[in-house]
Amino acid sequence: MAAANDQQDIKREKILEASHQRFLHYGYSKTTMNEIAGDLSMSKALLYYYFPDKSQLYIAVMRKLASDYLKTLEARINTFSNLKEAFTFQVNTHHEFIVNNYNFFDFFRLNEQNLPEAIWQIVGEVHATELSLLSNAIKTEVEKGTIKPINNPDEVVDVLMDALHGIRVGAISQKKTNFPRKEHLEEIHTKKLLLVDIFIKGLMY
Repeated sequence: MAAANDQQDIKREKILEASHQRFLHYGYSKTTMNEIAGDLSMSKALLYYYFPDKSQLYIAVMRKLASDYLKTLEARINTFSNLKEAFTFQVNTHHEFIVNNYNFFDFFRLNEQNLPEAIWQIVGEVHATELSLLSNAIKTEVEKGTIKPINNPDEVVDVLMDALHGIRVGAISQKKTNFPRKEHLEEIHTKKLLLVDIFIKGLMY
């Protein structure tokens, strides 16, 4: 029974990998379950056995991507030499994740006003881990005496993350789009780094 479950897990992982490549190159809207099954030399019926529809398959791929992203963040918690290194790492890592998976987020552009609850749960998990990474960095620097004492680091970081999100919203509203175009990502990234720099200077003695 265990061997059968292992085989199912392996097959499921292969489906997720093949689907990620399809979504990455063609976007959600231009990817079909038939094409994914063809990439895997698998019957469509077997693919539907693992994932009842394309949206559920997409969510599973996103969950895997988010898990890999979170592992990258979690591996660095409490490893930074200073506050700027921690905050710059988070902004850069987030930026690289979006750039490297840009076409994958075609689903967000198509469904921005009606994203499934499962997507929001994944977004919430990512937000919580990012908040933990930066909040721990602040606590460490307070203990070292390099920045002013802060009684509510989680709330402070949450406000900063809202402000960083606001940069993206502001940038795309001026461009009259709902989701940033790829050519706007670098501009958003630069502005986020500037805000982080201003924020960190405000915490210094």
